[in-house]
Amino acid sequence: MAGSLQTSYIVLQKRTRITRIGRILNKITRDYPFHWCHPCSVFLVDVLKINSMEFGRIPVEELDKINFKLPAEPSFNKNILKGEPAKNCKVYVGCAKWGRPEWVGKIYPPKTKEKDFLEHYVNHYNSIELNATHYKVYGAAGIQKWAEKTKGKDFLFCPKMFQGVTHRGSLKGRDFILNEFLRGIVAFEKHLGPIFVQVSDTFSPKRKDELFDFLKSLPTDLQFFLEVRHPGWFKNELKEEMFETLKKINVGAVITDTAGRRDCAHMYVTIPKVFIRYVGNSLHKTDYTRIDDWVNHTKYYLDNGMKEIYFFMHMHDEATSPELTVYLVDKLNKVCGLDLIKPKFVEATIEQPKKKTKGLLNQLKTKNSELF
Repeated sequence: MAGSLQTSYIVLQKRTRITRIGRILNKITRDYPFHWCHPCSVFLVDVLKINSMEFGRIPVEELDKINFKLPAEPSFNKNILKGEPAKNCKVYVGCAKWGRPEWVGKIYPPKTKEKDFLEHYVNHYNSIELNATHYKVYGAAGIQKWAEKTKGKDFLFCPKMFQGVTHRGSLKGRDFILNEFLRGIVAFEKHLGPIFVQVSDTFSPKRKDELFDFLKSLPTDLQFFLEVRHPGWFKNELKEEMFETLKKINVGAVITDTAGRRDCAHMYVTIPKVFIRYVGNSLHKTDYTRIDDWVNHTKYYLDNGMKEIYFFMHMHDEATSPELTVYLVDKLNKVCGLDLIKPKFVEATIEQPKKKTKGLLNQLKTKNSELF
């Protein structure tokens, strides 16, 4: 089976857009179920990663037509934010992954190997929305090695729940694989941040009882955030019911700010912690005005009792994430009085032009001129 899948992928790669590849492979995994430890899963994981942040993408020429202004603060949030600053509020900024080869020579030293990316990443960011755990269940030993790279730093890993739990059929009957996922990530210990639960675009409110029962079954000593994507969740009555349920069970609501799905930037908070997934457009001019809006809103959060703020930078072209992160952090530090670390760019070594060696005739002319 693995061989036929790989052959199909090569053909698809040449003829099909990446966004369609993800849909086709999802169908393959439904039609040909197999265990996620099967060698073929490694191939599927790599391909599905390609399609990881196409959500809400629109053509560049349409970006100027989008109203990116964040919605007004919902009255619902007054039940959560008490109107005065919380003591020792924490603000964390990160990306979705540390393994960006485009960052070698930019914020990572030249010739940095992939195995060393994390130890450099922690010098530029204080958290990560760890998408790697969405594609593979990691054991405690591997997780501990990652945690050791952050020793002595106030750094948090915010792992995304394994897709074998959230994206492969019903949420019921997932106890074994869920426990394996949790058993791995708790090895982060003090470096474990909130756990990010995402359900697929097709997971509609018709399955709300299934979703709510699943969330209620999760361990209460860990912090979870939920991201829904189906447009039905953002209809008025269902929206209020969902956020009220999350509030009751102490689960946070992910706010996703992306161009093509403005309904996902709902601005509801169900606990005094917020998890923001910001999707930029590779340094388009609107990226900067959107960041300005978020900086002002962060100031509002800090002034009104938010205890933890997680802001994760996504880009359709992740190579440009550090540049926008610097803009974000500079603004946050100035407007909110923070002292967050930010990406530091590798200084380019400017090679000095070599002096031309004078020819024998020119040397004789110079020597003769010194005599007179």
